[in-house]
Amino acid sequence: MMMITPFLVLLLQQPAQPAAKPSLDFDVFKTRIQPIFLNKRDGNARCYSCHKSGANAYLQPLSPGASTWTDEQSRKNFEAVRRYVVPGSPEKSRLLMHPLAHEAGGDEFHAGGKHWLSRDNLEWQRIAAWVRGGGAGPANENVTTTINRPTPSLPASFGSRGPLVVQTNSAGDSVHLIDPASNDVVAEIRGIEANHGAAAAPDGSRLYVTNEAEDTLDIVDVKTQKVTTHIPLSGHPNNLSISPDGRRVYIAIAQAPGAIDVIDTASQKNVKSLPIEGAGHNTFVTPDGKYVVAGSVAGKTLTVFDAKTEEQAWMMRFEGGVRPIAFEKKADGSTGRMFVQISDVHGFAVVDFATHKEITRVTLPDPPGVKKNTEGIQGSPSHGILISPDGTTLWVTSKWYHYVAAYSMPDLTFKGMVPVGHDPDWLTFSPDGRSVYVACAGSNYVSVVDTRTMKETKRIAVGQVPKRNITATLAMR
Repeated sequence: MMMITPFLVLLLQQPAQPAAKPSLDFDVFKTRIQPIFLNKRDGNARCYSCHKSGANAYLQPLSPGASTWTDEQSRKNFEAVRRYVVPGSPEKSRLLMHPLAHEAGGDEFHAGGKHWLSRDNLEWQRIAAWVRGGGAGPANENVTTTINRPTPSLPASFGSRGPLVVQTNSAGDSVHLIDPASNDVVAEIRGIEANHGAAAAPDGSRLYVTNEAEDTLDIVDVKTQKVTTHIPLSGHPNNLSISPDGRRVYIAIAQAPGAIDVIDTASQKNVKSLPIEGAGHNTFVTPDGKYVVAGSVAGKTLTVFDAKTEEQAWMMRFEGGVRPIAFEKKADGSTGRMFVQISDVHGFAVVDFATHKEITRVTLPDPPGVKKNTEGIQGSPSHGILISPDGTTLWVTSKWYHYVAAYSMPDLTFKGMVPVGHDPDWLTFSPDGRSVYVACAGSNYVSVVDTRTMKETKRIAVGQVPKRNITATLAMR
């Protein structure tokens, strides 16, 4: 019979010590995890493209000409990435759950798109093994997959020139062109990673697309659907606009201190940067072409430049960040009112352009019984606003409730709402105004809404996280 000594009694009375949390190994991170951030997946932008700069930055920018990070840069990456990891718990780690498909248990929305369709993905398994405190995970080095992406083609009925909806994919690597006559994707411009904003030359020969991966403006030859030129920008770009004569492209630079880069399209050079307060979000050219308007989220400012002199004309401040803007065209062609979407506002402010004064605000309705969405909002419960081609209706998106709403012009009487895909981010119209195309960033498709019947008529599959779109007459042949 074992004798219980006073020491053994004392030992048995001690509370059980919690198991030590697994530690995150830096060497494994540097050699096995960090390279995943540079992997190119077919159809997706690289993690690095979205997280090297801007509001979501946590990776160090690579040194010029370098293909990987130095040891010092890797240490900084390691410390930054640790914020998105719960050691020992892959299922609680944002680094793993945010880019995982929602159907596989991942978060509902990721602004960088869904990189892994299941937890069987070797990249996912490798990171999970590291988070658990283990070693390198699966040994297979080739963890990328290739997707069969058929090349769409224009219908025989399409002439040499015609209107097309240009849909960018902010977490993808291509731009989709949609024929409003059939509502089919008829062309795909590949090779522009993390493409964001698009503008078309007046003659339809070129598309100008902001490339967030390379911090460039990419020029696309429409006939060949190939990128011909990369113009370096002063910083990370967001959206852009073009002058009516096509001679100038104005690009919002989405990092401090804030600027609008001005591109001369004849020389294809970045000729100047116009300073604004705070990182740029969007730029617009007023209906008469006389002014360039820039909004800043960080600066909470709306800055107006004289397009002829490219000098600041006036500025407004708001309590929140300035996001999309729609412009009312008066009978003489000048701008009447601006409809300004603001951070954390489920609706828009109405601003008189002539007096630079806010005259009213409109709040979008909360549909009874509909759950409010908070995934992918990014501080913007309402993002996307535009007036119909005939000037009779203002259309506005709700990211909270996944709908697009219509208001009559000029009185702004509510006409109704149409449910669309998740996180509607931007919209454009068919030339006749009978269809509105809503880019649904959380669904990876474009919702087509019939503006007469107020019903969604089709969902057009596009790329990862579609955001900005335009309608333009392009010279495809």
